[in-house]
Order: sequence, then structure tokens, then C-alpha cells
Amino acid sequence: MLFRQIIHEDLGCASYLVGDKDSGVAAVVDPQWDIDPYLRLARLHGVTIEHVLETHNHADHVSGHGRLARATGATIHVSELAEAEYPHEPFADGWVLELGEGASIEAIHTPGHRPEHTSFLLRDAARGDEPWAVLSGDSLFVGDVARPDLAIEPREGAIDIFRSLHGRLMSLPDECEVWPGHLGGSLCGSSGIDLKTSSTIGFERRHNRALAFAGEEEFVEDAISTIGAKPPNVAHIVALNRGPLVESIGAPARLTPHGFEAAIAAGALAIDSRTNEQFDEAHIPGSISASGYDTGFATKVAEMVPVDSELLIVAASDGNELEAAELLAAVGLTVRGFLGGGMTAWRAEDRPVERIEAIDLPELARRIGSGEGPQVLDVRGAAEWEEGHVPDSIHIPFAELRERLEELPRDRPIATICKAGKRSGLAASILQREGFEGVIHVSRGNAATWSQIETAA
Repeated sequence: MLFRQIIHEDLGCASYLVGDKDSGVAAVVDPQWDIDPYLRLARLHGVTIEHVLETHNHADHVSGHGRLARATGATIHVSELAEAEYPHEPFADGWVLELGEGASIEAIHTPGHRPEHTSFLLRDAARGDEPWAVLSGDSLFVGDVARPDLAIEPREGAIDIFRSLHGRLMSLPDECEVWPGHLGGSLCGSSGIDLKTSSTIGFERRHNRALAFAGEEEFVEDAISTIGAKPPNVAHIVALNRGPLVESIGAPARLTPHGFEAAIAAGALAIDSRTNEQFDEAHIPGSISASGYDTGFATKVAEMVPVDSELLIVAASDGNELEAAELLAAVGLTVRGFLGGGMTAWRAEDRPVERIEAIDLPELARRIGSGEGPQVLDVRGAAEWEEGHVPDSIHIPFAELRERLEELPRDRPIATICKAGKRSGLAASILQREGFEGVIHVSRGNAATWSQIETAA
């Protein structure tokens, strides 16, 4: 059996190419928006992608099943409970897809994350009759389990997850490998998701915190109490994944500085995908900073801009703007154009720029100690805030900033801070765009280490 895991680093998603070398037949499970990795792997290994399998209607990213079906002629398979509106062959619990003699994929219904959620057992006759691996999708992760609140009432979802885990997945052999649909950094679980790419049933049985709860009610209460922020634009993305096949989300056009400026004047929003440091030094007025060099780029942007926004891209070099557009398309956002030549072209025509003052944590401490320091805005999550924070700072988690701007003062400078300067950089650009004056970006220094700065002072 041919088996390959493909990871989307920006979103923390994992997908799979499974095939039979003898028959030359392959299937892709949970394809990401960019289908080039699957086409390249199929070509390299001499197999034909004839099937596309979905574990469920994804809520955090747009599936590439439409693109892949068009490129290969493959048949899409999804649970009969998914209510899919695109051409597909539905399956039910127990359905088996034969890839070749002795190589098969079996569907096992594991609801909870969503009612239609299905995991897939992989069998290879050369390795025995038992399944050697389970593609657990959004049910069992490495070190964690899926969140229960993206499709139904959270308690009902948590009950289903508990029963799927203990009634189906935990009945598999200890040596059965676990290959999940998400890795650390995904919003489809909690902060407990490990960065490792795989595990085994036996290891998870012994070490996964969520599997330590012996009783259903105890598990459910914990699952509900630890739910984090939802992925952005859930309803929009699910609708795209369930509806007619999506093969393209925008076709970015190369714009001159004049055309870029005109598009902004007409209401388009510029996303600057350069580093936060480059943005702070000089940027196009009204643009927001989201570094495409860091993981989570697309999710951060989706948390900050309306889903129907017309987006433009500013990149550091030619080619990067198209990569950024693909990442944004993966979360359902449309990029209409990009600045040809980047900031070099913009500044060559002496067009206006804005700046944001960047400081480090010791400098922030010095200014606060002088009695004339800025109001500190901490945009980390609740758990990070509890680890330690700057006294008298305002805490607004990054994903909530757009809806809570009225809580911030406009009569004094605001310094944004987080753990590594990434979320705070985007937050600072949002504040500047919204008319806050004297915005400061604490670009270096973790707010949780504030007490160490004070002690040193």
C-alpha cells in the first residue's frame, strides 16, 4: 500500500494519499485547497487518483475536492449524512473501498465533531487482516480530541464524541496507527493537540488527557468547559464545502501602484504579507499587517476581515503574493489583486506611507515607569493571559478585537502586545486603520515575562 501524509502548515491540517501500487489506483482523503502535492505524488509513484474521500464537511478550510475531481476525473465520496450538493457517491457506516487486491479503506461512523463525521480504517493484506491504521479525521487527535460545537449543541456533540471514541476507535488494536486530520495549531481542537504527525491507539489510550475520563458525564463537562475560539467564518466555509463544487476563489490581477490605490479608494482592503518589522517601518495607508512568513497567516486574516471583503495583497517579492492568495482562498477569502513590484514600486513613485513605532519589552517598562506610558492592549488568549501580564493592561483576545474596539481609549497611545509580536503586529495595524493615533507595537518580548522585566529593573 502506498501511503503519504500531506500537511498544510499554515492551517495545521493533514490530508492523505492512499494507493495500491500494483493496481495503480489511489484515493485522496480530506484534500486541501492546493491540489498540486497530490498530483505530484501520484505522478511520482505511478498511480491514478480515482477517488476523493471526505471525513466530513470541514469548517476551518475550503476543501480541494472540486479542483481535484476536475483535474483527475475522480469520484468524490462523502457520508450520506453530509447533505452534499455536489456530484458524489454517498456512503454509510461499514462501506469499503477496494483500491486493489488486499488494499482497502473502510468507513466507520464517528460522529461528534459533526454528525456526518467518518473515520477510515486502512487494511493491507500484506500486513495481516487487522487494520494497520485509522485516518481519524476530526475525532481523535494526537494528545487531544475534536471540539464538539461546530455543528450541533456542544453537549450533544461531546456525548457523540465520547461514544465514538470509546465505542469505535478505542476498540481498535493498540498497535493500530492513528493519523489525524489536524496537528497542533488547528482551531478544531484545543491547545492540547500535539505537533507530532501520528500516534497509535495504545499510546493515546495511555497518554491522551481526553481519554482519561472514565465516565461520559465527566468527559462532556470537561469538553464543554475547555472549548476555545471558533475558526473564523465557519458557516461560510461549511457552505462552500457542502455546496456546488468550488474550483476557483478569485483570480488575483497584477496592479500598478495607481491601480492599487484606486482599488483601495473603491473599498478594497490591503493585506500586507511582509514581515511585521517591514510593515512597521513603512506601509501603505490603511493596510493591515499579517506576515505570510508565519503559520496561521490565513486564519489570522480571516479573524480580522469580513468574509465578503475584497482583498488586495502586498508581498515582499514576486511570487509571494500568489502564495498568500492561495492561503487566503483556503479559508474562503477572495483576493482580487496584488501590488506588482511590491513596496519598492509603491515608494519609487513617492506615494504616501505610514509607520508604526516598534519597541521591545524593556522599553515598554521604561515608559510605564516614567508615569507617561501608553495603555497596553494584550491580545493573547485567556490561558496565556493567566500565565502573566502587564499590570493595568486591557485584555482583548485577538479574535475578538474587531468587535470590541469601543472598549479602547482614544485619548492616549495604545501599545499592543502578545507572545511573539505576530498577533500584536496585526492588532496594531487594525488600530491604526481604525483611526487610533500614536499606536505602538511591542514587537519583541512576551507579556507573560513582565514580572522578570520588573525584577530586573
